[in-house]
Amino acid sequence: FLRLDLNESPIEEARRCLAAGARGIKLHPRAQKFTATDDRLAPVFEIAAEHEVPILIHGGRGLPPIAAGLGDLVERFPGATLIIAHAGIADLGELARHMAGRKGVLFDTSTWSPIDLLDFYRQIPPEQVVYASDYPYGQQPSSLLIAIKTARIAGYSDDQVRAMLAGTANALADGGDLPDPTVPLGDDTVTQSLQLARIHQYLSMATPLLWTGQPDTVGILGLAINACTERNGYAESVDRIHELLVAASDLWAELVTIEDELDRRAATRLTFRLLHIADIESVTTEAVSARV
Repeated sequence: FLRLDLNESPIEEARRCLAAGARGIKLHPRAQKFTATDDRLAPVFEIAAEHEVPILIHGGRGLPPIAAGLGDLVERFPGATLIIAHAGIADLGELARHMAGRKGVLFDTSTWSPIDLLDFYRQIPPEQVVYASDYPYGQQPSSLLIAIKTARIAGYSDDQVRAMLAGTANALADGGDLPDPTVPLGDDTVTQSLQLARIHQYLSMATPLLWTGQPDTVGILGLAINACTERNGYAESVDRIHELLVAASDLWAELVTIEDELDRRAATRLTFRLLHIADIESVTTEAVSARV
């Protein structure tokens, strides 16, 4: 994908990069400070339709509502395939209203919250969902784990999981026909054990502290670790969570001793990955959609 700056001759740059072999266009309204109603987007969608390449656009945090603007562009340029990143969580309900069932509009799964993905799957047909990791922010195994486990809770079949992970994206990359959208799966209600809900709550409280470089002076991670001692039928999963959280706690405590900024950043990201895998496990273990 080529990254366009709308302030610096974007169409000329797009033509240059597409001629050099680029296979898609990336736009980031938050980082590049434009909205989905910006007039400069129309020629970008036009050239994408002309060259039959997809547009990947940021749809995650830090955005105003984007659904109406993108919906207008999709209507004007039906030949342009649009991929909305991060499950469109910035404006999910309205994006679903405008885009669910619309062939040529896809959403990727690269978001941190398994609850976001569960809500996403119930609003967007599986044929419009493609796997993504958002590397280097999203890494393995958490990116695959969150996509597959939440899809299974929503009721995805083996074939639908395979299509999400590779089939639909391969068809797009090969210039093939995208599948016709059917109907969303999942439901707006899931059931979960209170023990695992407590662990998820504590991890949701702890993660922003880690992101902002603060120590866990409140002891939130300790609460999550101690919640793992309860025995209620999920021992295997809870033991995995406990092991992940103990390792994360030890790493977190050592961050203040790491003087090199790059090393400290790498250790912080590793700590987050451990917390993230534990959180995915806490939300998806024995969670059951009401419709499945």
